[in-house]
Amino acid sequence: MYAEERRRQIASLTAVEGRVNVTELSHKFDVTAETIRRDLAVLDREGVVHRVHGGAVASQTFQTAEFTLDTRSRSATGAKSAIAEAALEFLPETPGSIFLDAGTTTNALSDLIAASTLANQLSIVSNSLPIALSLANNGIKDVQLLGGTVRGITQAVVGDTALRTMALLRGDVAFIGTNALTLDHGLSTADAQEAAIKAAFVTNARKVVVLCDSSKLGNDYLVSFAKISDIDVVITDSAAPQSFVDALREREITVVTADA
Repeated sequence: MYAEERRRQIASLTAVEGRVNVTELSHKFDVTAETIRRDLAVLDREGVVHRVHGGAVASQTFQTAEFTLDTRSRSATGAKSAIAEAALEFLPETPGSIFLDAGTTTNALSDLIAASTLANQLSIVSNSLPIALSLANNGIKDVQLLGGTVRGITQAVVGDTALRTMALLRGDVAFIGTNALTLDHGLSTADAQEAAIKAAFVTNARKVVVLCDSSKLGNDYLVSFAKISDIDVVITDSAAPQSFVDALREREITVVTADA
């Protein structure tokens, strides 16, 4: 496991559990205590956790930092591939319609859809420039890219034009990416315009399937775009804290943990 991915999982575990211990983390990730202390120091400098004697506690601030699509595509790649594979089980009966949100995990899902025999029996709506181009280049016939302004950092289409189009559309299943997921704040992201499109996908779909690797669980970003009660399914990876998985299931949410 790369240091960046380990730190993301440590951040998620701290957010979910509230406090983590150096010794326990050392055993969990099979690294030295000194390595964990360095990880916690990095996360503390980034404002993700607060160092305390023997470990760290969760930060109470809402995050706003965003990373480029290229940077995010290199993070938690195994988990994202496994999550995308598991998401195929939630495609609607054909002919059917789906919303594909912008994001690296939804991008992985779109590649699998393009390679499947069902692709040309689906109507696909997306606000992701890379997803729409990839599907079109693979010969998928019914692909609609929302019109509007393209955000360079995520290559997602946002704005009033996209929202006006979404007001007219309904989908069988929305596959949604998120920067963060908590029980109190729900799904959240850094940008208000992207949050508005995500919220429209959630509102206008019969079923909402969230693709969320474990590093995002328990974290909070500035703009909430959906409540926990808006979600039908969460697909995460096997590193997700069991306490968080149990809490979601208690709220009658289907949780799938995919092995990377």
